[in-house]
Amino acid sequence: MIELVSAERCTQCNICVAVCPVNVFDAASDGPPIIARQSDCQTCFMCELYCPVDALFVAHDAEGPAVVNEQVLVETALLGSYREAIGWTPGSRDRRGTDQSFKLTQPH
Repeated sequence: MIELVSAERCTQCNICVAVCPVNVFDAASDGPPIIARQSDCQTCFMCELYCPVDALFVAHDAEGPAVVNEQVLVETALLGSYREAIGWTPGSRDRRGTDQSFKLTQPH
């Protein structure tokens, strides 16, 4: 579930607002997007994937909100770690071919 939009990192590009398939965010004219409908989050990670500055954190637990601390997320390099793991960051692009998450398996 989406837990954090870092005001310090966010550039207010509103890409997360545009890519969220369930309209979790509201754009703000004077700051970062607002997590307006957190309980609607499907934990799809689209917002985190498309954020160009790693300002978002989606917790793996889709069942309910989690308590997160932005400083701890920064210190443990969790902001942007999902994008890096699947090869969406400049330093990890050589791993793009190993991401199999886009493939769906057919039942036998």
